[in-house]
Amino acid sequence: MTQTTTTSNGQVPEWTPDSWRSKPIKQCPDYPDKAALAKSVASLKRLPPIVHPREILELKKHLRDVAQGKAFLLQGGDCAELFDYCEQNAIESKIKLLLQMSLVLLWGANKRVVRIGRMAGQYAKPRSSPMETVNGRQVPSFRGDILNGFPVDERELDPDRLVKAYHHSSATLNYIRAAISSGIADLSKPLDWGLGHVRDPELKAKYEKAVEFLKDMRSFMHTIGAENEKFHTVDLFTSHEGLLLEYEQPLTRLLDDPTAPPSEPRKDYYNTSAHFLWIGDRTRQLDHAHVEYFRGIANPLGVKVGPTTPASDLLALLRTLNPTREPGKITLITRYGADKVASLLPTHIRAVEDSEYARTVVWQCDPMHGNTQSVSCGIKTRRFTDIFSELQQTLRIHKEQGSYLGGVHLELTGDPVTECLGGSEGLGEDDLSTNYTSFCDPRLNEKQALELAFLIADHYRTERNGNGHSA
Repeated sequence: MTQTTTTSNGQVPEWTPDSWRSKPIKQCPDYPDKAALAKSVASLKRLPPIVHPREILELKKHLRDVAQGKAFLLQGGDCAELFDYCEQNAIESKIKLLLQMSLVLLWGANKRVVRIGRMAGQYAKPRSSPMETVNGRQVPSFRGDILNGFPVDERELDPDRLVKAYHHSSATLNYIRAAISSGIADLSKPLDWGLGHVRDPELKAKYEKAVEFLKDMRSFMHTIGAENEKFHTVDLFTSHEGLLLEYEQPLTRLLDDPTAPPSEPRKDYYNTSAHFLWIGDRTRQLDHAHVEYFRGIANPLGVKVGPTTPASDLLALLRTLNPTREPGKITLITRYGADKVASLLPTHIRAVEDSEYARTVVWQCDPMHGNTQSVSCGIKTRRFTDIFSELQQTLRIHKEQGSYLGGVHLELTGDPVTECLGGSEGLGEDDLSTNYTSFCDPRLNEKQALELAFLIADHYRTERNGNGHSA
C-alpha cells in the first residue's frame, strides 16, 4: 500500500492524499474565488487518469537500472511549458531532439537510455516574488499557464486553468504516443529525423557516425534474426515539478498494482498526472506540505539538491520519501552552479553513499539552474561554457567518489531560439534578442542541446577506450 514513515516516537503518521493540508506550504497560490476552485477540483476528480500505473511502474523498473549503473537517464524540455506549445510542430520538435540526443548518448555511453520529457504538464513555475514590475506597474508575477497568463491583463489567478492544464497535458501526451507509434522513432531510418539544423560539418559528421553505428547494429540484428519491434519505437515518459498540490491531489488515485499476482491483489496511490514528478529546491522542507504529499505516492520522484541543501537533509528526505530503500525510487537532481559544484557535491555524495541508501538513488546533474545570470541589457541567460563545466565537473567528481552519474536534466527546446550564450554557433549577447521566446528561464536550442549530448558521449567513449571497458 502507501509508503509510510516512522516518527521519532516510533509512530507511523497516517497519510492520505490531502494530509498535506495540515502542513505549512510554500509557493501556494491563494485563489480568491474558492467556489470556482472547488468546481475545478471536482472536475479533475471525475476525469480519467492521464497516465496508467503500468507505465509508472515500467519507468520505475528503468530507473532501478539507472541507479545500478546499467542505463543512463536523459530528461529535458521547456522551463515553463505553455498551453500554446500543445501543437504538432512544437511536440514533434522536442520528441525528435530528445531522440537524437538519446541516440548520441547510446553510441557514447554504450548503455540503454531512459527518456523523460519535461512535457505534458510542466505548466507551473515557482517564483521568488508574488509581484513584479512591468512597464512601471506592479502586477502579479507570471506563475505558469496553469495559474495565470503571461499578458498583464491575464495575471489574476484563474481556477479554470487547472482543468485546461489537464486537457492540454492529455492532448500533448496523446500526440506523443501517436507520433511514436506511427514511426517517428523508428531506428531503421534515423536520417529521416530532420537533420537540417545540424549545419556544423564536424558536429554533423559525429552525428552521422553515431547513426552509422546504430544502422550497422540493426543490420547485424536483422541478419541473425534477432530484430524485434523495439527497433521501431521507444519509450518516452512525462514529468513535471509537482508544485501545485491543488492540481496533483485530485489526480491522485488509489488503483490496482498491475504487477501484483491475481491471488494477492494490491492497491497503491498513484499520481496519474505524469509518470515522474519532482520536488523543487524551494519546496523540499521536511516538515512542509510538498514532502508530506509526495511521501505517499508510488511514482518515482525527483528532489532538487542545491547549495542550500544540508547534507543531513538528504538522508532525512530519503528516509521520508523512500523508507523501504527501493532502488531507483528517488532521483537526486543536483544543481549548484559551475563555481560551487566542486565544493558541495562530494559532501552530498558521501552523505548518501556512506549510508543505507548507497546505490539506491539516481544521481542526475541539472547544469542549468545554478548558472543563470543577467547580462548588461537585463536579459536572463546561461553560458554554454558554464553549463558544460558543471556537467564535466560532476562527471569527474562522481568518478572520483566511486558513484555513478546516472543522468542529465536539461531545459531545452527543439526550436532555434537564442537564449543561452555560446556553443558552436558562438551566440553572443547581441544575438539574444534574435529569437528569445522563453517566458521564464533560458533554454538550450536544438544545436546546443545536441552538442552537449556529443560532449557527454565523448566523455564516456574516451573513458571506455582509456580503461578498456564500458564506462
